[in-house]
Amino acid sequence: MDLTLANRGTSAKATPPAGSRHLAVDIHDVDAFRAALASDVAAHGRYDAVVQWIGFSPDHISQDIDTFAELTDQYVFISSASAYETPPSHYIVREGTTPLSNPHWQYSRDKAEAERRLRVAGAERDFPFTIVRPSHTYGYSDIPLAVTSWVHPWTAVDRMLRGAPLIVHGDGTSLWTLTDHRDFAVGLVGLLGNPAALREDFHITSDDVLTWNQIHRYVAEAAGADLDRFEEQAVYVPSRLLARFDSDAFEGPLLGDKTNAGVFDNAKLRATVPDYAPRYAFKDSVHESIAWFRADESRRSIDHDANALWDSVIERYQRGVTAMFDE
Repeated sequence: MDLTLANRGTSAKATPPAGSRHLAVDIHDVDAFRAALASDVAAHGRYDAVVQWIGFSPDHISQDIDTFAELTDQYVFISSASAYETPPSHYIVREGTTPLSNPHWQYSRDKAEAERRLRVAGAERDFPFTIVRPSHTYGYSDIPLAVTSWVHPWTAVDRMLRGAPLIVHGDGTSLWTLTDHRDFAVGLVGLLGNPAALREDFHITSDDVLTWNQIHRYVAEAAGADLDRFEEQAVYVPSRLLARFDSDAFEGPLLGDKTNAGVFDNAKLRATVPDYAPRYAFKDSVHESIAWFRADESRRSIDHDANALWDSVIERYQRGVTAMFDE
């Protein structure tokens, strides 16, 4: 593959892999971005496929439609499975039958509106879009928990190791699908340049369906936490109550996503990408993530604000529960 990456080049995670081209440009500076693309296309030709990973606003996607209309044969928009109906009316999510409707998370509504604009452009301008909806996809630098710190994911593991209480939403028994990045890659690459993927939507998810109790236990086990003590660390708090404690931190990620069942039918993807057959189970892959964090101390940063919030929520919740039983 002839790979071109466009980003500002300011993040360590943005280091281009060997053999790729790098356009150092801010994609939100539309004029500069279009000039860089025009120069690259003039030198190397049109793009067979463009994958937009960081399109979070509908207006950004509308700009992309104008930007790439004459530059690519396929525009792949990375949307989100959280855009699906929330809470779901059926426990299995399917493209085409499960509507897009999430009253709890603006992020998800923006993704859905961006999808709508792509469909309009497909119908009116023959724009060659493909929509991909990942669910909870993890890589080495992720510790996929529900109540966590996105920027400092080791924070929750640190609490496990030092015996601090952990928030688990609900009773930890709702079902959730976790997808290893290597499995996701097979599905995504299989859609690139695939005529059957044009003007279609696909979720790319694994068959690794777990309860949140299992997910927490697998993380604790991989980290070497005391499993007997870990059972006592979990503090089960209703998701709606968590959202009342702090709506910004909990309403979208929980009520708009992880509180609900996340089980997906991958039949459409399998029919379009016959090679798609998820191979990686979280109970095994999480050991690789823990090893990645332990290989470099700087990766094990702690989110002190998140710790303070969680401690406050736990203290207030437990105080309220105690007061109920002391009456």
